[in-house]
Amino acid sequence: MRLKHCHNIADFRELARRRLPWPVFDYIDGAADDERTTERNTAAYDAVDLVPNVLAGASEIDTSLTIMGRRSELPLVLSPTALQRIFHWQGERAVARVAQKYGLWFGISSLGTVSIEEIAALVSSPKMFQFYYHKDQGLNQSMIERCQAAKFDCIALTVDTIVSGKRERCLRSGFKSPPTFTPSSLLSYATRPRWAMDYVFREKFRLPQLGDHVKQGTGKAVSIQEYFTEMLDPTMTWDTAAKLRQDWGGTFCLKGVMSAEDARRAVDIGADAIMVSNHGGRQLDGSRSSFDHLPEIVDAVGGKIEIICDGGVRRGTQVLKALAAGATAASGGRLYLYALAAAGEAGVDRAVGLLKDEIERGMRLMGVSRLDQLTPDKLRWR
Repeated sequence: MRLKHCHNIADFRELARRRLPWPVFDYIDGAADDERTTERNTAAYDAVDLVPNVLAGASEIDTSLTIMGRRSELPLVLSPTALQRIFHWQGERAVARVAQKYGLWFGISSLGTVSIEEIAALVSSPKMFQFYYHKDQGLNQSMIERCQAAKFDCIALTVDTIVSGKRERCLRSGFKSPPTFTPSSLLSYATRPRWAMDYVFREKFRLPQLGDHVKQGTGKAVSIQEYFTEMLDPTMTWDTAAKLRQDWGGTFCLKGVMSAEDARRAVDIGADAIMVSNHGGRQLDGSRSSFDHLPEIVDAVGGKIEIICDGGVRRGTQVLKALAAGATAASGGRLYLYALAAAGEAGVDRAVGLLKDEIERGMRLMGVSRLDQLTPDKLRWR
């Protein structure tokens, strides 16, 4: 299977599975406990049907919109994800360049593998920084100041990681960052020589956002579960979020809101946006899908705050469903991580291009020429 044979996100997933050592693939693909929530994130879209209008003359369409004060050419955000250069040596640089090409928002993580400063110098497209609130207050302040100096467009505070979810695939494989080799996984690494050569001989793996503040995840191999439990601050509250917003002073988003009550609180502290997200099903297994929860949150705070529906997106028509249900935009991580792992920047470019084509084709087939025409009457819930 080659890149030219990838015609949808599922194809990229299969190519990534073939090219990555299985512990690395399972880190991308896996989720918490029985992985029910991550399955629901995509399956939820199947419970809703699109209602097209014909003879609408939608030959010219406009897929652009404003998200958190910046123009985006598509209603799609490339969500921030950690450890990208483990999946492919190009990592965040590849995703940044593709985001710039297509005029999209994208994000980098506190656990990213390319620095805030390098990404800021590399592209001018809108950028968010996914903020993990650490016990180390010096590290927290450092990340705020670096984002300010680099003129990042938004900080997105991740609010669903008070403790790590139980990611059983990683427990079975022993996956850590940086990767370590176990007897059960050694053969898989050995039979993926291209990945192994890139990892060993290219730029040394590091987590530059952490700098000199912590060793975990840089010089010391640690699992994500251990990192969240040992390093992140479990005492984080709404007061913490409000203070971070004040210290940052710029566009502020909360990532991981999954209730109408919390959405109202986000409005109360002056957040500009929320990402309705269950962390890709990697935290609380058994929670609802982001899309299923969207109407309730839209009813509670629609028009008062921007709402980004995060997770589960595999098709352009699913993006259209999220907008028709009231979201400002849709977002996802695996939708480009599979492509990154499969073929680096060329893979991400092809994946985003396919989604762009699907969004445009879907709009034409629905008889809409502008995104604001994607209203609730264009959906039927089964």
